[in-house]
Amino acid sequence: MKAVQVLEAGKAEFLNVPKPEWQPGHALIRPLKLSLCGSDIRMLYHAAPDEYPFAPGTTGHEMVGEIEQIDDHPFLRKGDHVLALAPDHRAMAEYYLAPLEHVLPIPGRLPLDQMLQAQQLGTVIYASQRLPNIGSKTVAVIGQGSAGLWFDFHLRRMGARKVIAFDLEQFRLDHARRFGATDVVDNSSCDAQQALLKINDGELADVVIEAAGEIDSINLAVHLVKKYGDVLYFGYPRGQYFSFAFEEFFHKCCKATTIVGATCETNQTSTRIALDVIASGEIDVTPILTHQIPFREVFDAYELHRTREDQAVKILVDMQ
Repeated sequence: MKAVQVLEAGKAEFLNVPKPEWQPGHALIRPLKLSLCGSDIRMLYHAAPDEYPFAPGTTGHEMVGEIEQIDDHPFLRKGDHVLALAPDHRAMAEYYLAPLEHVLPIPGRLPLDQMLQAQQLGTVIYASQRLPNIGSKTVAVIGQGSAGLWFDFHLRRMGARKVIAFDLEQFRLDHARRFGATDVVDNSSCDAQQALLKINDGELADVVIEAAGEIDSINLAVHLVKKYGDVLYFGYPRGQYFSFAFEEFFHKCCKATTIVGATCETNQTSTRIALDVIASGEIDVTPILTHQIPFREVFDAYELHRTREDQAVKILVDMQ
């Protein structure tokens, strides 16, 4: 089969590798569509030098596909379309062998490219378990890529009084309003902290969610959180070591946490909830599905995601 392999920072290529052999307790999946996210860009451009080269199939992990071979199973059968989780990021290939606990049936009748977005919404729902009670509180969300947009949406569902979206691109802030942000700030042209104070009656945010992973945004979270507030670092960092505003962080006396590993959750509960939310029509994801690129041009897709040119938000890779 054909697969992508990331060889070194900024360099990937196609190669031919053996098709995975089916194993009991697994489903052999033929990927139909994948979408890209920040962790793919991290693995292609920003991983530690000793992590390269990655295994064939890297990097891709948001995937819907068709079951080609499976055990007898009460809910899944050959030919079913499924959301297949790939925590090893090895799904950018013509076939993927997935443990059955990572293979989820797709409810409803919406197109696969829409239901695929439940993977990332599931990670946001999972991550939100680390947040304090945000009912009636002000939350700042830094970064309005697809992850930040899903936080806007879910935070409003959780009862946040204000969800203030920060980004450097106006077109992403336009999406933020549709996803539930009460206020938006283009911090490419203003002082982000002063803008927050003006919006929030002179107060900083009770909770800050960093959903970009850029070094500047990691530090910006410290400037936006109030004393004794909470910071959730969700964006995959774009560097191994970097300068951090530690003195201000120290004096804020805030709680800060990171979160990864949604696929470790028992029964994949958060992702199943996300599938139901999208299938119900509670949110229309189509406006953020901005580009669809064939598998043979996947390297163009990675570059488009990295540069965010052409108003790219969520980029789909069509394996067909």
